[in-house]
Amino acid sequence: MNFILASSNAHKLEELKNYFAPLDQFNLELASEKIAVEETGSTYYENAHLKAEKYYQKFKKPTLADDSGLNVTALPDDLGIHSSRFGGGNLTDLEKNELLLSKLSEDREASFTCVLCFYLNPQEIFFFEGGLKGIIATEIKGDKGFGYDPVFIPEGRAQEMQNKGHDELITLAMIPDWKAANSHRAKACASAVQFFRERDGQSL
Repeated sequence: MNFILASSNAHKLEELKNYFAPLDQFNLELASEKIAVEETGSTYYENAHLKAEKYYQKFKKPTLADDSGLNVTALPDDLGIHSSRFGGGNLTDLEKNELLLSKLSEDREASFTCVLCFYLNPQEIFFFEGGLKGIIATEIKGDKGFGYDPVFIPEGRAQEMQNKGHDELITLAMIPDWKAANSHRAKACASAVQFFRERDGQSL
């Protein structure tokens, strides 16, 4: 099981390698060069497929691609599959978070989505999805995450803290260990690991 990652992001590579460590003989590496893929899909599934297919066609190797984003109920057309280009595509993570906070009022419901596409060949293409519900904070907090982590309060963690008598709401950027085990990408990877274990007859 040798795959190339449809990305030049070394951080993402290491994160995914950790998630797939339970699989025997699973190897993931960056492609030898980055190629431009126009994400013209209207869903996470379509964009993940586009990226995986383009890399497969270029390198003729099984490919793993993901498409992830932040969905904000009050801003249905602003983020989602456009999350990385929110605000025009030239903003820093901090500027994107500041812009997001400036656009919200009472409705702060949100969720993260990750869709993985394993493109083994044109006849064998597998998708796995993971999600994480939560709310958008009223301020930027935490420095141990990236992207929208400093403004996202995960649903389960918020409830857990409230049950313990803590009033402070915790963003993903404040709890990297919890995020590693419970994020949208972690859930999508867990589904993929289970599938490939069963497919290849590996013990659970």
